[in-house]
Amino acid sequence: ISSSSCCYLVSSLMSSASSNSPFENGVMLYMVYLSKEELQTFKQLLVDENPRPGSVQITWDQVKTARWGEVVHLLVEFFPGRLAWDVTHDIFAKMNQTELCLRVQMELNDILPNLEPEDLNPRETPVNLEEGESGMYKIQEYRLHMMDEYSTIRIMTTWFGSHVDFFYQDIERHERFLPCLFLPKRPQGRQPKTVVLQGVAGVGKTSLAKKVMLEWAENKFYPHKFWCAFYFHCREVVQVDEQSFEELIACKWPRVQSIVSKIMSKPDQLLLLFDGFEEVTLTLTDRPADLSDDWSQKLPGSVLLTSLLSKRMLPEATLLITLRFTSWRKLKPFLKRPSFITLTGFSMAERAKYFRTYFRNKREADEALSFVMGNTILFSMCQVPAVCWMVCSCLRQQVERGADLAQAYPNATAVFVQYLSSLFPSKPGSLPRNTHQKQLAGLCYLAAEGMWNMRWVFDTKDLEQAKLDETTVANFLRVNIFQRVAGDRDHYAFAIISFQEFFAALLYVLCFPQRLRNFWVLDRVQITRLIAYPGRKKNYLAQMGLFLFGLLNEKCASATGKSFGCKLSLGNKKKLLKVAALSYECSPPTLHHGVPQLFYCLHEIREEAFVSQILSNCQKAALIISKKKDMQVSAFCLQHCQRLRELELTITLCSVFSLAHRPESSDQCFLWWQDFCSVFRTHENLEVLALTNTSMETESVNVLSAALRHPGCKLRKLTCLHPSMLNEDLIQVLTENRYLRYLEIQGTEVRCEAMEFLCTALKCPQCSLQCVRLEDCSVTPKSWVDLARDLGSNKHLKTLMLRSMAQLERLSLENCDLTSLMCKSLSSSLKSNGMLTHLSLAENALKDEGAKELCSALWHSTCPLQRLVLRNCALTAACCQDMASALDKNKTLRSLDLGFNSLKDDGAILLFEALTKPKSGLQILELEQCLFTSDCCPAMASMLLHNQSLRYLDVSKNDIGLRGTVLLREAFQQRKGEKVKQPPAQSCS
Repeated sequence: ISSSSCCYLVSSLMSSASSNSPFENGVMLYMVYLSKEELQTFKQLLVDENPRPGSVQITWDQVKTARWGEVVHLLVEFFPGRLAWDVTHDIFAKMNQTELCLRVQMELNDILPNLEPEDLNPRETPVNLEEGESGMYKIQEYRLHMMDEYSTIRIMTTWFGSHVDFFYQDIERHERFLPCLFLPKRPQGRQPKTVVLQGVAGVGKTSLAKKVMLEWAENKFYPHKFWCAFYFHCREVVQVDEQSFEELIACKWPRVQSIVSKIMSKPDQLLLLFDGFEEVTLTLTDRPADLSDDWSQKLPGSVLLTSLLSKRMLPEATLLITLRFTSWRKLKPFLKRPSFITLTGFSMAERAKYFRTYFRNKREADEALSFVMGNTILFSMCQVPAVCWMVCSCLRQQVERGADLAQAYPNATAVFVQYLSSLFPSKPGSLPRNTHQKQLAGLCYLAAEGMWNMRWVFDTKDLEQAKLDETTVANFLRVNIFQRVAGDRDHYAFAIISFQEFFAALLYVLCFPQRLRNFWVLDRVQITRLIAYPGRKKNYLAQMGLFLFGLLNEKCASATGKSFGCKLSLGNKKKLLKVAALSYECSPPTLHHGVPQLFYCLHEIREEAFVSQILSNCQKAALIISKKKDMQVSAFCLQHCQRLRELELTITLCSVFSLAHRPESSDQCFLWWQDFCSVFRTHENLEVLALTNTSMETESVNVLSAALRHPGCKLRKLTCLHPSMLNEDLIQVLTENRYLRYLEIQGTEVRCEAMEFLCTALKCPQCSLQCVRLEDCSVTPKSWVDLARDLGSNKHLKTLMLRSMAQLERLSLENCDLTSLMCKSLSSSLKSNGMLTHLSLAENALKDEGAKELCSALWHSTCPLQRLVLRNCALTAACCQDMASALDKNKTLRSLDLGFNSLKDDGAILLFEALTKPKSGLQILELEQCLFTSDCCPAMASMLLHNQSLRYLDVSKNDIGLRGTVLLREAFQQRKGEKVKQPPAQSCS
């Protein structure tokens, strides 16, 4: 196999491995590609490997159940430093795995310089906590107890009790996460001591943590560590006024108490899992003096938990923590160098699989799946397994009736309306009307209070405040709107966080006839929070805001009133319109992470007039399209931004733009992209488009190009920052769009083909460009020469700005209408460019300001320039002091042409005095027709006598007179053999 083939193969392996691993930068990721049989062979050869100096022998008991990630863990722990890679390479060689041998060597070369010194120390053989008859019996008994407790996660066949059609489907990627939860990360090759499983509610964080406990109990999870594992719900830690860690673990299994001291003697063999931070009202202490390292000391719950999380107590122990994104800010100050694994729930493929399994009938499955994939917000919600089932359940009812799904569900909110109304006891005669209204109002009030205050668990006082009595709570428990919090019968939570978000939004749509105003009014601050940008941290109110706008859709509002048997008020709709439009006018979208939350809300309400009113003042938008739903909602909302002037667009969702072999969802996304691009034809105020970090397939670039070439497109400025965008179709826009005046290509490689397109466009009479900026672009020298040549035929171009011309050696931009502004860019390039030796800017009105910018580059020690031509550039004596200083400091410049500039005597004297100093490197100086007289000739003669490097001096067409001529002739005679071109006779007075 060729070396190039190997490199390509292992590169592909690593790329794919990274996508399957929670750690993209983990070591030895290529081990995942060993089949089960190959992995068993590897482990057998590993056990047979003779111990090397500084290493510890690995036994079969340690590896027989180990998966690939655990084998990597063993290697880097038992074979210190580079030994792990040497052993792995030897074993792959014995297995004839040539490609993987190459990958091992490449990785070793990459990380070897960064291996920490302590990595070269041998590991100690772990002590088995089960040694001794008593210890073995107690630990085994505890393992059996854990197996009984957590084995139910394997047989989850129902959800919400009475709903028998629910079926449980494993999130397949979680199984792949298990062996690499503690995969060492480069370059140190050490196991992370704190791992955070993060994700939105319901995506399987708790299930994965419990699966870890089950596998530990079955001795399948990192068995070589011999650690004890303890799973804690945070309520267990904080519900007791004071307790020690010793007492805390004794509560998990009373019989383990007799060997607590033995367990604690090896804290590095402890695995502690913490779950349920969202279900406690917890204030972690930030006073270091309160923390303790004594695991036998009684401490308040918050202090004990903080001591463990911050590693003040048991720093050697390994922590696995489950978190919602909303809790990160609270815990961030306490965690030491955590590693993160983000759980996203069902992938797109798993959601599709769930639908097809649930419906069984292929036609019905395809119909339902096609509908839900066309509503990306709803499809995104289906990443939560329970919500995925709920959506399937609702859609099946409509499909079986032969209903039109688009009519039945005008938005994602309508699906929740149907499902939750079916749970609520609202059938005629089931409850008195007043009782029903009170229950619904109380439930919504409880949900809203929790959302505004980030509370997900409610006690009896909260229920009383919401006027929910025991009978009502029991009903909500029975239909699984509520669930009891684990281990506490007096605390309740909504069965799914989406239920709380929905009922919280419903509060502001319900009609309350007994109130002075018949609806619960949203204030300005609340509305602003609901539509706030997600930013770096997820806005935990985003889904509530989405439901609120969805409920205000007229069709959805009508269905809500009928389904829940209640009256609705749309009073908050006017308030939303006023506040959202005003906030958008005052703070239009600028640089941020993603798409404005308001766009999602407006897409959910889907009322053209309402959306247009809110977006009527939108003049600038900065969008980062990373998901299909970003594309759909942006395409919808931009249609209504009729006053849009500037659009900054970043697209990382490149895979959906390929027309070849696309799934149906990608076809739909391509249609959304066509809708998106239509705004360039329809929005006459849209003048600026910046494409940043955007990569597209050719077909998608062509769609954009067609829109920009349309006669209705009035774009004036185009910025492009990715080489994939610079194809012939896009460059053609420069000749067909008569409004385009400004082109900027920045920070990218401009391929020869693209440069040829650009040069051709610039020569075209129809090209109306007035300014071209090519900054930090990698361009071949030939391309620069072609560009300079073609500028002469362009009648419109006024400004050309170039910067960081990395490979260019000679650049001539003569008579190109360049200004002093360009000199700033050129100056920056000259400072950083190690290649450019010849620069001619003749016949451009650079003026003194431009010359001073260039002089600042000449002062720089790394400037390689050897010849500079500033002939006829409208320079005066005002720039000569800077030029003189540059000549004094610069030792590389050999030739300087300042001819046909009004330097006069003052300017010439400054230059000659600078060249009088020793060690001047200048060899050629051209000062033709610079308007100086004999007054500067003494300084010129002195320079000729003292400067031994100057070889050529041109002072022709200057009126130096007879006196000046005599002085120069005398100086010339003293420089025997030197050539000085004298002024012609007619220039002498």
